[in-house]
Amino acid sequence: MYLVENSQHINIRLKEGNATAYEELFKQTFPRMLGYCCLFIHDQSQANDLVQECFIKLWEKHSTININQSIESLLFVMLRNRCLNYLRDQKIHSVDKKIHKLEENELQHLFQLDFMGREEITLEEELIMAIRESVDKLPEKRKMVFFKAKIEGKKNKEVAEELEISVKAVEKHLHQAKEQIRQEMLLKFPLLSVLIALLLK
Repeated sequence: MYLVENSQHINIRLKEGNATAYEELFKQTFPRMLGYCCLFIHDQSQANDLVQECFIKLWEKHSTININQSIESLLFVMLRNRCLNYLRDQKIHSVDKKIHKLEENELQHLFQLDFMGREEITLEEELIMAIRESVDKLPEKRKMVFFKAKIEGKKNKEVAEELEISVKAVEKHLHQAKEQIRQEMLLKFPLLSVLIALLLK
């Protein structure tokens, strides 16, 4: 399992400008970040550049690192913002749809990741597993609404028609579900408040 002490030790080394710690972080995190980026940026070379930009920025600002903050969480937030900026800068007809897909489908993608069978998992991966468990504990109707809307990516109107309830009822269930999950996650992962907010917006 992920150990906070180990994370803080690595963060201290990164803050001090330790090149070996930086290389270790790069090797551990780059493949997952590239995979995440390629979900939305289909140009492999461009995706590679965006991920590398995040690591370069981290190195340039290493002296400002908060040793109590998850560096991987910070990197993924940086990458998400770069993906959004890249898509907005593209002069393509479907840019708005791509941005919407990025913003709406993050939880869908992360919810499907398989972390079982791994000797170690990151704090972010623990977060996703905890969200799954929290969703399972929701009241049945609320869980169905949340799963269809946030995991299957269906519109509120579609969910309402499938479950034979009003759109307002769907909105209420979603609000209650997200608030319940958010409160549970913040208690377990206070250092990941930004990532939690992004996933449950």
